[in-house]
Amino acid sequence: MNVGLGEQRKTVLLVDEDPHARAVLRNALEAAGFSVGEAASAFEGERTARRIHPDAILTDVLMETHYSDETVERLRELGRRIPIYIVSSAADALVGGIGLRDLGVAGLFLKPVDPAIVVQTLRTRLVPRPVQGR
Repeated sequence: MNVGLGEQRKTVLLVDEDPHARAVLRNALEAAGFSVGEAASAFEGERTARRIHPDAILTDVLMETHYSDETVERLRELGRRIPIYIVSSAADALVGGIGLRDLGVAGLFLKPVDPAIVVQTLRTRLVPRPVQGR
């Protein structure tokens, strides 16, 4: 059931080394009608994003191989304007040192994440906006 997503099912890519964190979000997103792809590293996330063409990416920024701005920058290199959301327990430190807009980040979710807030945010922001004048 694609509640709140209209005719087109939206795809979300989860990038996080923690399989439990990915599973919690995957279960909530799939229950809400999203298609979900997963990756356990920034490198795998880049490859998966190229393959599945997600409508949004949720990524932890403190992974073993890449950190904050590197992770976001590498995902930005995909050439599309995919909204990227940071999901991290280190968000307070990140926000203090780097502006989210400077990174091109669409939003921030603090761990432990409330899946209902993630689902509602994505429903609101990924629904196509009606064209004015019609």
